[in-house]
Amino acid sequence: MIKAVIFDLDDTLLNDRKSIQEAFKATCGLAAQKHAINPALLEENVRIHARKLFTSYTTYNFTQKIGINPFEGLWGTFDDGGSFQALHNLASTYQETSWVEGLQALHIDDEELGLELAKAFSVFRKKLPFVFDDTFHVLEELKKDYQLLLLTNGSPSLQNIKLEITPELKAYFNDILISGDFGVGKPDPSIFQYILERNNLTKEQAIMIGDNLHTDILGSNRIGMENVWINRNQMEINDIQPTYEIKRLRELLPIVKKSSIE
Repeated sequence: MIKAVIFDLDDTLLNDRKSIQEAFKATCGLAAQKHAINPALLEENVRIHARKLFTSYTTYNFTQKIGINPFEGLWGTFDDGGSFQALHNLASTYQETSWVEGLQALHIDDEELGLELAKAFSVFRKKLPFVFDDTFHVLEELKKDYQLLLLTNGSPSLQNIKLEITPELKAYFNDILISGDFGVGKPDPSIFQYILERNNLTKEQAIMIGDNLHTDILGSNRIGMENVWINRNQMEINDIQPTYEIKRLRELLPIVKKSSIE
């Protein structure tokens, strides 16, 4: 019998993909005011150089372990201390270099503008939080009968900023666990076991909801917990099989209610 619903955060409840897109659009628009460039082409080049740089650093294995992507790196400060120190030390250089090299790919050698854009991207991202249109409706309905838990990969400082700029969200959750606080992220089974134990739940009493097959679904599969994959972009299923698949978050409600009486 289901007693608790465990949610992923990014691109499950928060539309992080849209926030990043809009931050890029606003930042590249600033560049277009100073140089005759195509903003979309600048975005494409910054994304390419950011991914390449992110994987080249010695911190890459750590970011993979915790679950931090290159575009979070473009606005995070990672001032969490401890094992995050090396990432924190690299953050500003990574952000600035990504924008400088993105401009250079368009034959614009303007380091000062690159530094300006790196700072602007972070400001815009914080000003542009987006929540899916059915998020609050679903949480409101589930809160009446179930314990709600949040299990998110990432840096504690960055994930907490996301929650601070969408303050209505945090109040729905009985417990919030961020992978950077735990030491390893999804799909490692230990983080799923830990959040269950911390809330006195068995794997049969909870269901995992997420958009990512390789973290949310794979990890919950590994401990034998039911899960729901939110496939908003109609992606094809690979060898990772979710218990349920939905296209919109609101489709979750009948699934949870059905699971809770079986």
